[in-house]
Amino acid sequence: MRLRLDKWILGFTRRLSLRGKIVVLYVLILLLPTLVFSSGAVYLVIRSFHHSYMNTAEEAVRQTAQIVDFSKKSYDLLAVRTATDGELIARLGREYADMTEIVDTVNYVDRTFQITSKYLPGITDFRIYHTNGTLVQDGQLLWRPEARMLSGMDESAWYEQSKRSPNPLFWSSVPGNPNQSILTRKIIDNTGELLGRVYILLNYDTVFGELLDHPFNDGSLYIVDDSRRVLAATNRAEIGKRLQLKVWPDDNVSTKQTAAPDKSSDVLDLTGTKEMLMTQPLSSHWTLVALMRTKHLDNQNRTILIVIVGIVTFFLLLSLSLMTTIVRNIVRRIRKLGTRMGDLSRGEFEAVVRYSENDELGELENRFNSMSERLGKLVEDITKAGLAEKEQAFKALQAQINPHFIYNSLGLLRWRAMDADDREQIQIIDALTTFYRITLNNQISVIRIWDELEHVKAYLEICQFRYPGRVRVEWDIDEGAIESYTIKTVLQPIVENCYLHGAITRRPGALIRIAVTRQADTIRMSVYDNGQGIPADVLRDVERGTHVGKGSGFGTPNIKERLALYFGSDAALAIESEPGAWTRVSITFPACSAEPAIRRES
Repeated sequence: MRLRLDKWILGFTRRLSLRGKIVVLYVLILLLPTLVFSSGAVYLVIRSFHHSYMNTAEEAVRQTAQIVDFSKKSYDLLAVRTATDGELIARLGREYADMTEIVDTVNYVDRTFQITSKYLPGITDFRIYHTNGTLVQDGQLLWRPEARMLSGMDESAWYEQSKRSPNPLFWSSVPGNPNQSILTRKIIDNTGELLGRVYILLNYDTVFGELLDHPFNDGSLYIVDDSRRVLAATNRAEIGKRLQLKVWPDDNVSTKQTAAPDKSSDVLDLTGTKEMLMTQPLSSHWTLVALMRTKHLDNQNRTILIVIVGIVTFFLLLSLSLMTTIVRNIVRRIRKLGTRMGDLSRGEFEAVVRYSENDELGELENRFNSMSERLGKLVEDITKAGLAEKEQAFKALQAQINPHFIYNSLGLLRWRAMDADDREQIQIIDALTTFYRITLNNQISVIRIWDELEHVKAYLEICQFRYPGRVRVEWDIDEGAIESYTIKTVLQPIVENCYLHGAITRRPGALIRIAVTRQADTIRMSVYDNGQGIPADVLRDVERGTHVGKGSGFGTPNIKERLALYFGSDAALAIESEPGAWTRVSITFPACSAEPAIRRES
């Protein structure tokens, strides 16, 4: 068989000239196999590059979405924390009849939220709107909606429109001003009544500008809310328009838009675009839409095609063995690069392609290594920034007041009182120091009972200076109980209620009796006063947790929650009262010789 094939080849080429034989050999042995193999190589390269390009684009969109999501959650947390502040809700919901109380509320808002408004960059205006007719507006943080302009909108109309909105938290753009964005949050009490609204005006460049002004490959990025309204975009003229796509992550919205596309000027229609679109849903019901120019991808494919054709042309001038070796080397390196890109898409940023050649593929491999290293550092920086932000937010919640400043100030006042030989002022300052030592120590939540008693004694001593000789205090303390542990500041709010709600200072023969006893493995602490008592209907609402009134509902909800947090169902708080005669509040919990820990919910 082989001899016959050899004879046929020799017979076919015998009649050809030397040039013809070289041409036939070139075509049959080198050109055709090379063309076939080079075609496959071109396909593999373009396919591999397209795959890697898509992976890189998807990763870039995902990273951008994570940054946007993290930034939004930071500002949302600031608005929610302000709107859900218990003291702010209580102060906005009460009726004011005394200018002193109004000034105290204004000072509280300025002191507490003036610092809060500076936690994050880009906040150009921070306001708290309310509709309490008995509370003033100070022009700084407290405002009432009136007939004036606010960020291009009528302030009263904006507030009325926000009341009808079903969403408590809402982002929007400023009409006619693409350089600013608005974040608002409803302030609602525990009955669902709207008390006001937190208004935050943000600088667009600080919040979104760095991410969206210079997207990759001259594309466009859009941040769209749950109503498909563009909140931020590379082209700021498109902010505020409603975006339409053929396919949304939400099938219902996608179907509606495909069936009846809107052609108004207020709509940004991308349903007919031939460019590449990517959508990345965010955890906060936003969507990041990326429009990438395919011209860049086509140019890259064309460049790769020209390079490979040039290499193939050069290889055709060499021997078949050299051609085969080089092509195999190229395919091997491309496949290796594709494998490393797959590792990179799975989050293995340590993937490195070793290269030694200084050709085009070597440059691509070098850029891949640089990209992998930069992406790894970017993810690490984002992670560290997220942890640092959470830690900073936790510290801000734990310590809005600097205890050291108060201690130093009290120490200074004590030295001045000692210089003036004012013993009464020294006693007051010492009582304040003891009181704040427990109150402002946010590092501990559990203390011994004798520390809690010292805290209450300091408070009562201050009250005695305020109401001298009006209230008699009796103590019934079991020495066997004071070494046990309790959660801090459980007695002081109850004693404070004797003054605030029991009107103890207006009663002749006023008496407060504080008792602490231990019975087996149970501690019982009680506070008795002969004040005006609690009406039966109010007491019933307090026990059910439905009481709504001035203050924080006699302080019992907070105490019950903290007791349950550490002792679960083993702790109890009971209130007994006879209207017009007396009130007794009793707390029982397990006796603990070691510090109790927070119980995990089962």
